[in-house]
Amino acid sequence: MVHTLDAHFQDSKIQNPKPKISPRCPSDELSLAFLTDAALAKVHADFLDDPAPTDVITFAGDPAHGLAGEICISVDAALRHLDPAGRRSRRPAHRRWDAFSAELTLYIVHGWLHLAGYDDLVPAKKRVMRRAEARALRLLRTVGRLPIFRLG
Repeated sequence: MVHTLDAHFQDSKIQNPKPKISPRCPSDELSLAFLTDAALAKVHADFLDDPAPTDVITFAGDPAHGLAGEICISVDAALRHLDPAGRRSRRPAHRRWDAFSAELTLYIVHGWLHLAGYDDLVPAKKRVMRRAEARALRLLRTVGRLPIFRLG
């Protein structure tokens, strides 16, 4: 999935419109860490001095050591898409797992975009990032590269 994004990122369909920002995720090793809400909140507090829960945190890597970065993802946040608001979902099981996979994929794309130079801390930049997320997800869907995640 990430290789597909890297390969197509120069394509104007998902390219960052801000020329000052490098429109490419670092090509080195990328780490994905799937965590619980509590574990990710601790990372958030320890490294960003914010104890609030979050769904994704991205750390830039060190290219000198062959590291693109790390994307830390809350699996619990994605699981909430199985049965939103704690209600028993009437969707068939495979549709609930599709929602879970889609949410985890969105979190990975979001982190990847941060590594590529996107920011979402101010509303204007957040809108740009949301459009890039949508375009990246559309690309992955179009080329048949959406991952499937299941809990074992």
